[in-house]
Amino acid sequence: MIKINTKNNFITKIKKLFFPFYKLKELKEIFKILEKNQPKNKQVAMFVGGCVRKHILNEKIDDIDIATIFTPNQIKEKFKNTKVKVIDTGIHHGTVTLVLKNTKVELTTLRKDIKTDGRHAEVVYTEDWNKDSQRRDFTINSIYLDKKGNLFDPQLGLTDLKKRIVKFIGDPNERIEEDYLRIIRYIRFSLQYKFEENKKTTLEAIKLNVNGIKNISKERMFNELTKILKLENFSYILQFTELKKIFSIIFPEFKYLDRLEKFKLFKEHKIDLFIEKDLLLSILLIDDSNNHEYFCHKYKISNLIKQKLNIITRAFLEYKLDRNYLGKNLSKNIYLLGKNEIKNVIIFIFFFNNDIKIKEFEELIKKIKKIKIHKFPLDGDYLIEKGFSEGKKIGATLKALEKEWLNNSYQLTDQNISAIIEKFDN
Repeated sequence: MIKINTKNNFITKIKKLFFPFYKLKELKEIFKILEKNQPKNKQVAMFVGGCVRKHILNEKIDDIDIATIFTPNQIKEKFKNTKVKVIDTGIHHGTVTLVLKNTKVELTTLRKDIKTDGRHAEVVYTEDWNKDSQRRDFTINSIYLDKKGNLFDPQLGLTDLKKRIVKFIGDPNERIEEDYLRIIRYIRFSLQYKFEENKKTTLEAIKLNVNGIKNISKERMFNELTKILKLENFSYILQFTELKKIFSIIFPEFKYLDRLEKFKLFKEHKIDLFIEKDLLLSILLIDDSNNHEYFCHKYKISNLIKQKLNIITRAFLEYKLDRNYLGKNLSKNIYLLGKNEIKNVIIFIFFFNNDIKIKEFEELIKKIKKIKIHKFPLDGDYLIEKGFSEGKKIGATLKALEKEWLNNSYQLTDQNISAIIEKFDN
């Protein structure tokens, strides 16, 4: 998902300043339950990860993670007979999900890694916050926040976050060998925070270990890829040759990263453009080959995403065969696909076809909004009145009538109708 938005977010920042997320009533209740029967000076739980990063940077917080000294079984016991629902979402990693009203929280036990094969780590639980921070991937992910808004930053992640530096904790080789998915996560955070420097030692460690990616499940890879595609700064990857090379090695099906150059045109012309993840996938994948089909098979993509990619592929092929696809046949194509789908097709075609100028693109989008979607005037009841019995014959006849109606500028004469009905009613 890429969104270019020039709107002022001053009001949002003010709200976050005076009403920070950690003051949410439901979160206070969770901390109250966790701290019950514990010494007052004992730190039993703190926020960590993305919610802390986003809080510091005044960004929208969508996921809340809390680290705690309690084991999953202890957590379940604490929340027994309360309004908080406990769900086993990753209990083998020491993680459970807490649900209270509309608030959902990931609660993970402090731990330290003792053994790993690059895919799964053997861990032991600990009450040592420093050791928990040491086993995390990047310094910017090891910043903790207590319930009062105080920071605990044992790996100096705050400094790196402010400098837009994505730095592995300790030796990059060791961190990557613990979990090769961290290579993709490094790319994600580097793009998200428009990192200012590419440390040579980090890039060398990534290149040395990039083949380890094959040990990672395709599901985990695609989940991480999805987060990358949702970044507003994804096109930033074109500015860093080394990062782009690594990304292309990991995802060789993305043969068309250079198409992202066109985002510059939208920025230059101050066009507010929203591109959802599935459309971005089509821009990076679709061509005259079966490239996108192979990608879908490789990563076991959902049928919904496949369907969206297939719609754009079919429309793209029709566009190449029909010179009037975006001209006099545009209204018909909107009827067949819908305005939103046609808009996505036009966006894809714009990224594909360098001959289409930005002004032409804008005019096409405006034209779509103005075009009236016609309604086919006939239905099954009409044919039954004409003597048809219910069944497949009605569907085939309606399809033929609709095709004739579309090809004749949304008009059907009695003669047209009679000829088609006679053909199918024999």
